[in-house]
Amino acid sequence: MRVMVFVKGDPGSEAGQLPDEALVDAMTRFNEELVGAGVMLAGDGLHPSAKGVRVRFDGPKKTVIDGPFSEAKELVAGYWIWQVRSLDEAVEWLKKAPFDGGTEVEIRPIFESEDFLAEGGYDSSIRDREDRIKETIAARS
Repeated sequence: MRVMVFVKGDPGSEAGQLPDEALVDAMTRFNEELVGAGVMLAGDGLHPSAKGVRVRFDGPKKTVIDGPFSEAKELVAGYWIWQVRSLDEAVEWLKKAPFDGGTEVEIRPIFESEDFLAEGGYDSSIRDREDRIKETIAARS
């Protein structure tokens, strides 16, 4: 199963403050451990919301909203994508992360094409198209 791990923002990350070198070093060691175990598929930190936009869709109207956005603790400051056997395994890995100071991290399973077929009853041609998209992306890497 793949999961997305969301590292929530804080006032410092929203102000554009980079973490101190010790934390970056500890996170790099943790990422190396994840990669070595075959768990980490992707991951990055994100710029503050002031450098981003949101797009709101309302019928034919599309509204672009410039950042910054309020409630830093509800924003995403970084993410990982992990391949794990279960949500419990993801939690065990996350407990090893070098976070402190009230950092909040959310783990959510990623839908796979099979989930849409099994749960939604969608046509199997959707899975075939999704597989082709993933193959095209992988070939570009």
